[in-house]
Amino acid sequence: MAPGLLDLVHLTTWAVCAVIKLPQLVAVLRAGSAWGLSATSLLLELAGLLVFLKYQIYYDYPLETYLEYPIIIAQDAILLYCIMYFSGKTKRALFYTVVFGGVWYVLTLQKWIIDVAMNLCTFISAASKLVQLRHLWQTKDSGQASALTWGMGAYTCATRIITTVMTTNDLAVLIRFITMLILNIWVTATILHYRKTKKT
Repeated sequence: MAPGLLDLVHLTTWAVCAVIKLPQLVAVLRAGSAWGLSATSLLLELAGLLVFLKYQIYYDYPLETYLEYPIIIAQDAILLYCIMYFSGKTKRALFYTVVFGGVWYVLTLQKWIIDVAMNLCTFISAASKLVQLRHLWQTKDSGQASALTWGMGAYTCATRIITTVMTTNDLAVLIRFITMLILNIWVTATILHYRKTKKT
């Protein structure tokens, strides 16, 4: 791939990630409800994102291959707080902040910890998507779940497969992005299915 095209792929990924959770946040704030969203799914997603970001930093990968992760993490944290707020569980926010801060510190105490965590990260991130799918299947209602947010997630995974192949070619990272691409598409399709079912 030409360097200019690779730069374009990076730029579109960053642009999408800058607003990736905004459709979801807007839907939740407009409705004044987090119905259809799983807090457990979001907690698992945050854990996976934090591990993945720390892994990229630890191995000194090019900044352009993970620049969007701090932005997504910040948006996820805001969304999680909104879910907790609308479900009356805001007191848990401090607890989760402390836990995630501790995990961030422990990850790089030993090289083997970050390597094991990265391998588990794919399972954790996959579990976050499967928990959301299970929630949708149980309620048979997409509620405030945003198909646009999940669709943008699928797009960024597809672009990151390309950029990973072109830069680091890290197999663990590729497996993660391929798995997340498949699951993001599945969640998007499920949200659209239940939205269509609800309209009819």
